[in-house]
Amino acid sequence: MTVTERTRRTRWAAGSAVALAVLFAGAATVASARDDGAGHHPSAPGSAQRTPGAESADAGFARDMAVHHQQAVEMSFIVRDRTRDEDVRRLAYDIANTQANQRGMLLGWLDLWELPKVAAGQEPMAWMAGGGQSGHEGHDMAGMPGMDGGAYQAHDGSLMPGMATRTELGRLREASGKQAEILYLQLMTDHHRGGIDMARGCVDLCTVKVEKRLAQGMVQAQQSELDAMADLLAERGAKPRDHG
Repeated sequence: MTVTERTRRTRWAAGSAVALAVLFAGAATVASARDDGAGHHPSAPGSAQRTPGAESADAGFARDMAVHHQQAVEMSFIVRDRTRDEDVRRLAYDIANTQANQRGMLLGWLDLWELPKVAAGQEPMAWMAGGGQSGHEGHDMAGMPGMDGGAYQAHDGSLMPGMATRTELGRLREASGKQAEILYLQLMTDHHRGGIDMARGCVDLCTVKVEKRLAQGMVQAQQSELDAMADLLAERGAKPRDHG
């Protein structure tokens, strides 16, 4: 099987996984909203389901992943203006569409839980280290890029692992053609790797079942997209960046 044939097959699988993840997550969001409105009030005695607290892993993941997704949407719109390559433009459209929809779900849950979308005084990723209200010890972040002593060292606009810096976004805006395609694929590869680690953290630590399922769907869909992006880079004589 040639690289091109393998790329097409991987892209088809990635697209199917993305479509199914969005469809399932959308249906689950509706079901979750209905459940929240069916007597499960956080102060109701004997309630079978309680609203997550502001410092919970559920709320932390929703807030942080909404920010993380927003940058993926931004990068995808940038590259669609910087190249005419249909494969890259199609991938960028799929990523922008999927992550914008998921971002809406995450922010919608925060509204349902009556929790702030920005946590004053709480560092990004803190929910992963502390374990939130789940009773777990926290998610192991030692292998995540940019982590130092259990905390991500924000720099140049990069607030969480995998996020591009302002400088890198500026380079993407100035690039065009093949150069823009390669830079986008490399930046988005880093972005997905960071996002997958965060989603796995929610799978480990979140307590709201529908959110855990959405996080697991993110892991599967983004891993498929990583495979597709590796093939696209190989077709352009490039590869993902090595961060050591």
